[in-house]
Amino acid sequence: MKNKIKGAAYVVGDSIDTDVIIPARFLTTDKPEELAAHCMEDLDKNFGKKIKNGDIIVAGRNFGCGSSREHAPIAIKASGISAVVAKSFARIFFRNCINTGLMVFECNLADVCKTEDKIEIDVKKSEIINLTKNKVYKIKPVPGFIRKIISAGGLLKSFKNEKV
Repeated sequence: MKNKIKGAAYVVGDSIDTDVIIPARFLTTDKPEELAAHCMEDLDKNFGKKIKNGDIIVAGRNFGCGSSREHAPIAIKASGISAVVAKSFARIFFRNCINTGLMVFECNLADVCKTEDKIEIDVKKSEIINLTKNKVYKIKPVPGFIRKIISAGGLLKSFKNEKV
């Protein structure tokens, strides 16, 4: 896992559910690149064209609510998003992100950030810097075991790396 994550913000509102992240009509595949092609398209038809590799979703409350499908964080990660920052997450979505190797951070950034603001997440310092506005925000520290899972690319991959 990188100690610093840097990208442009893509700001969304509250209660973005898993059907918005990856609409159910596209759940006929588990191929990341196919899921990425339809990520967030019901919210923004041009999402895939706007996102650059490394960008960061910044959301309000209850991000990832709805069904517990792992397809949602897989679609986000495969679209090039490097992390999701939200005021709060649906618990099972939060865990699915870790399980699939997508970094998530809790912080009330959506109220003070605009789409295309350049932001940097400093994992070691537990802070987010809005480089566009020159503002710093504290985040909860990421526990070592979660860093290890993310660094491996997800929970299953972390098990494969374990020496027994």
